[in-house]
Amino acid sequence: MATQRTFSIIKPDATKRNLTGAIAAKFEAAGLRIVASKRIQLTLAQAQSFYGVHSERPFFGELCDFMISEPIVVQVLEGEDAIAKNREVMGATNPADADAGTIRKEYALSIGENSVHGSDAPETAAEEIAFFFSGLELVG
Repeated sequence: MATQRTFSIIKPDATKRNLTGAIAAKFEAAGLRIVASKRIQLTLAQAQSFYGVHSERPFFGELCDFMISEPIVVQVLEGEDAIAKNREVMGATNPADADAGTIRKEYALSIGENSVHGSDAPETAAEEIAFFFSGLELVG
């Protein structure tokens, strides 16, 4: 597999509990390099735009409210097969189903408050990275 970049969010439930460093350390221990990172406070409009793909789903409003409840950390991760590696490190969406040692098994509070988000495909990663980062913020 080639080196690729993926997008990651450390969500409000994790930033509120001061887990940013512990989560970043898990990415790095798995061989992913953090090439861009910033702590931001999403507005409702930004959350609605970012999660627009879910706008017709019943959980959309709750998701957006959650994502603006506390600051988040958005990151670009780089490494061999970074998208799959990131998803492996995060673990299953439902922390009850996540493997031991994964971020969600160790830190998630629930399916909704599951501490992290990660891109699921190269196209999604490119879109999500561009949503939060300009080219000048992405260093090699």
